[in-house]
Amino acid sequence: MANILNNILSSFFPTTCLACSDKLMHQEQHICTKCLHNLPFTEFHKHTENPVIHTFYGRVQIENATALLHYKKNGIVQQLIHQLKYKGRQEIGDFLGKMLGERLTQETAYTDIDYIIPVPLHKKRLRTRGYNQVTTFGKQLAMHLDAEYAADILIKVNNIKTQAFKKRAARWLTAQHSFEVTDITKLAGKHILLVDDIITTGATLEACALALQKIPNIKISVATMSIAS
Repeated sequence: MANILNNILSSFFPTTCLACSDKLMHQEQHICTKCLHNLPFTEFHKHTENPVIHTFYGRVQIENATALLHYKKNGIVQQLIHQLKYKGRQEIGDFLGKMLGERLTQETAYTDIDYIIPVPLHKKRLRTRGYNQVTTFGKQLAMHLDAEYAADILIKVNNIKTQAFKKRAARWLTAQHSFEVTDITKLAGKHILLVDDIITTGATLEACALALQKIPNIKISVATMSIAS
């Protein structure tokens, strides 16, 4: 009965691909098969030397780092993240988190993760948007890696404007002193995975990592949905 009802509803209110807006066929979820095959996976998780971890060399100590997808202007990944970030389509984060989570469970470098920590939004922006776009992504990673999702350890204390695609120096200056740790003792000696939607210059993630490094003996790894090409 439920399937019949769903088929009727789909006829009147067809579900469309979140990447290309074409109508989804039966059994397709979130994005169509064509767009799924065209997703630009990086496979960085397989390599300890990759562009994500290179971003942090000489800036902050990072154990491992990866990004699921390549992000290009006007590309499929930009469309997906726009839908997630500004249109409330949080299922995209869940979808991408599942794909990355399945990959990371195969890599020993990520199997000892204790906590997943999202890059936080300032409370005013969180109140305006209603959600952190990284939440569903992070929770999927936590489930796959048998880790705890901790959204209350790292907080944003400065409500600065979006940093996307600013030059590195400008991003670094505005990101510094923007984040604080609420509980230093809880994560002492733990391996945490810091997660975000996109990495451009790495300034925001660097600022988060510097704040977290106040915790004794902490190990920090990074995972993002995408990396700007």
